[in-house]
Amino acid sequence: MTGFKTLKEKAIAFDRANVDTDQIIPKQFLKRIEKTGFGQYLFYEWRYMADGSLNPTFELNQDKNQHASILIANENFGCGSSREHAPWALLDYGFKVILAPSFADIFHQNCLKNGVLPIALPKEQIVQLLEKGKQQPYQLEVNLEKQTIGDETGFQVSFEIDAYWKTMLMNGWDEIEITLQLADHITEYEQALR
Repeated sequence: MTGFKTLKEKAIAFDRANVDTDQIIPKQFLKRIEKTGFGQYLFYEWRYMADGSLNPTFELNQDKNQHASILIANENFGCGSSREHAPWALLDYGFKVILAPSFADIFHQNCLKNGVLPIALPKEQIVQLLEKGKQQPYQLEVNLEKQTIGDETGFQVSFEIDAYWKTMLMNGWDEIEITLQLADHITEYEQALR
C-alpha cells in the first residue's frame, strides 16, 4: 500500500445516502481474489447503461469529476454486506479519502485495513463540503499527520483517528507488513523451539 501524510487533491461531491457495498461493487464482480482491477466495476449499476455505455448523468462520469482522490459522500456510506472488495474498488479507482457523516462499522474497518482513509465529520460540515465539491475544480488538503482538512477558501476542520491506524496509513502498512517487520524475531523464536 502507499502511505501519505498530506494529500492535496481534487474532491468531488457524491451526494447519496445509504450507499451499500453492493452498489459500490456489485456481487457479480466478487469472483476475483486479487485486490486490484476492481476500479472498473466501481458503482457499476450507476456508471453504465444497459448497453454497456457510460451513463452521462452519473457523477463519476462527468468530465469535471475525473481524477479525484477524495470522495465526499452522505450518511451511512458502506452499509450492507461486509465485502472487503468495496474499499478495494474505491482505492483501485483512485479514491484515497472518503468523507461522510457516518460509515457502516465493518466498511470503516475494511477501508482502514486496505489503505483508504474514511473520515466522519458532522453533517453540517459535510453539507458545506458537498456544495463546494459540486463546484469544480475543488481541492481539499487532508493532513493525516496533523489530523486536519482544509481548502483555499478558509474551510478548516480537525478529525479523529486511532493512533494505530494513523501510523498504518501514514506508512502504507497493512497488517501483514506489520507482521513481516517482526520476521527476524519470529525466525529466532522458531529456531529456539527446535
